[in-house]
Amino acid sequence: MNKDIQTLIASIKPLDAAAVKAAKERQAKLAKPPGSLGLLEDMSVQLAGITGRVRNRIEHCRVVVCAADNGIIEEGVSSAPRSVTMAQAVNMTRRITGMSALAKYFGDDVVVADLGIADPYDCPQILQYKLMPGTRNFLKEDAMDRETAEKAILIGAELAKAAKADGCDVIGLGEMGIGNTSSSSAVLSVLTGLSIEAVTGRGGGLTDAAFLHKKEVLEQAIAARRPDKDDVIDVIAKVGGLDIAAMCGAYLGAAACRLPVVIDGFISVVAALCAARLCPAAAKYMFPSHQSFEPGYLRAIDELGLKPYLMLGMRLGEGSGCPLAFQILKASCAVMNGMALFGEESVIDDDYLDEIRKGDSFSV
Repeated sequence: MNKDIQTLIASIKPLDAAAVKAAKERQAKLAKPPGSLGLLEDMSVQLAGITGRVRNRIEHCRVVVCAADNGIIEEGVSSAPRSVTMAQAVNMTRRITGMSALAKYFGDDVVVADLGIADPYDCPQILQYKLMPGTRNFLKEDAMDRETAEKAILIGAELAKAAKADGCDVIGLGEMGIGNTSSSSAVLSVLTGLSIEAVTGRGGGLTDAAFLHKKEVLEQAIAARRPDKDDVIDVIAKVGGLDIAAMCGAYLGAAACRLPVVIDGFISVVAALCAARLCPAAAKYMFPSHQSFEPGYLRAIDELGLKPYLMLGMRLGEGSGCPLAFQILKASCAVMNGMALFGEESVIDDDYLDEIRKGDSFSV
């Protein structure tokens, strides 16, 4: 493994145990039945473990989008043309895509990074990190070489660290790349040992015949490339995407600089799983957003030991779940910071809750 990636992984530390303990103690004193605010309580405790502070504020939020094309679309696995990658990446900077419209409404930053957009464009707002003009067709050859995959991982880590340096309190990770549900399904299948049938969906929308063809192509490609399931970078390089590699690195980078990071949908969660396989401690810095419509999403989120916060039937990608999750994280902070405490601001006698507290627990 690249020495810089080894150093990155070694820099990721567990959550702050003392802050977690103090946050749990404060949650137990808030004027409410224990556990009555559900996941909002767990989020506030997790945030404390990440930042080292019991009381946190989520104000500066950023969606980081990793954009790249996928050579596997040569096999007819996508309903959309390649040019959509370029067009939507540009449109994100104009705040007129689904994700970027939500981010604009909520006042969130959007950063779009070009790791491998194939078609030309003129948009100074897109950050230039192009490593190649999209991956190669991994039915016929490896999607990229290992060195390129490692470079993309390190670029992603730098994007996360830049967000921290810019004062972001949280980031969310999205992507733009026609064909990336195919690469994500291939990566997930290899890492989990699950069949392509179990983890593959229709992406942006395919006919029955095209969907069957997509699964056949992916099965053949995995058999031809023979990625090593115990070597995450090998899997990404052989059947993955530049966006997956960069997002994987961004999860690692966020954990390394103790920055909370939100998972979007299917491609984002597969990248999160890649990061967690490289460094299990990184998963403690992740917050899921919505349950993607893609069937592989639940397989990947289960592997991470997480549960999505929202069920909205969304399947857009782009990072569209992130602006919504940011608002939920803000709510968890509002609860921790603003509620009255038993025996202090509150006039409620909390003795009646003693039996309930005996069975109370937090998931962090």
